[in-house]
Amino acid sequence: MAMSLGSPDGDEDEVIGTINTTPLVDVMLVLLIIFLITIPVVTHTIPVKLPNEFDEPYKTKPENINLAVNKQGDMFWNEQLVPNTTALLSKLKEVAVQVPQPELHIRGDQQTKYEYIGKVILTAQRAGIAKIGFITEPPARN
Repeated sequence: MAMSLGSPDGDEDEVIGTINTTPLVDVMLVLLIIFLITIPVVTHTIPVKLPNEFDEPYKTKPENINLAVNKQGDMFWNEQLVPNTTALLSKLKEVAVQVPQPELHIRGDQQTKYEYIGKVILTAQRAGIAKIGFITEPPARN
């Protein structure tokens, strides 16, 4: 008995030339639903008015205190070396009682550790200095 592969009447099966797009449509609908659910969550933020950037040179007053900190942590009060934070605290307490109180401008070297700058800020806070500013180099304009 011979076995034949094909239809019982001997005709060949026709090849179906179309692509079944049902699975593709199912996947696309699932992705569409996921995106519709997640996009509002991603774009929803709390409305906050951010500050505008401005590059205006600050005019220093002669009574302001310029305190420089080099990368070794040495402090300089108007270019005079301050030996330690105790001496800095006593100098800051002297000027903290002045009316109007002068501002403290800190110029830190780029390689200075945060620890040294933090000690200066803590000392100024303990002395009662209300205004502290940081002096930086403006970015290069192209």
